Amino acid sequence: MTIPSGNPRVQDVEVEVLSDNWYVLRKATFDLQHRDGSWSRQSREAYDRGNGATILLFDPDTRTVLLTRQFRWPAYVNGHPDGMLIEAPAGLLDDEHPEVAIRRETEEETGVRVGDIVHLFDAFMSPGSVTERVHFFTASYSSADRPVAGGGVAEEGEDIEVLEVALSEALAMVGDGRIVDGKTIMLLQWAAARYG
Repeated sequence: MTIPSGNPRVQDVEVEVLSDNWYVLRKATFDLQHRDGSWSRQSREAYDRGNGATILLFDPDTRTVLLTRQFRWPAYVNGHPDGMLIEAPAGLLDDEHPEVAIRRETEEETGVRVGDIVHLFDAFMSPGSVTERVHFFTASYSSADRPVAGGGVAEEGEDIEVLEVALSEALAMVGDGRIVDGKTIMLLQWAAARYG
């Protein structure tokens, strides 16, 4: 891990790997200069799972979006009734360019081979404890763009249901709590502002 040097208010950084099982959990201890000029020794843990990408697939003719539903253990153990989250297609970059990775993930999860992709923005989804930066994209699709069924990669344990939902219904699902995934809510709110 390369320790950044762009902030002179962060000094004497020491990093310890706490776990390197599925991804990497590191503990950093450092001196932080406060706004009043004083310094304090601080310690923070950060989970590094790599960066990711997500995409909103929108059919402008039918005004529908293509979403997925799959089991998410962390949501299940934190109070989600069945752990089956409705989400926009997404995945880790795995050392690929974000656009290359989201094309791969989109086809694996939904069966769609996307054409032109538009980059919307990047966001840190949980910056207090996770290093992941997510690249947000959108693309149009039609039924002709789905040469295969999707559903995920069986060898990776994926069992993904593909849902085609009217944009208006997807927004209603955010309002009533059927969609609770942060990246998906952000993309749907973007679509609501863009397409009305």
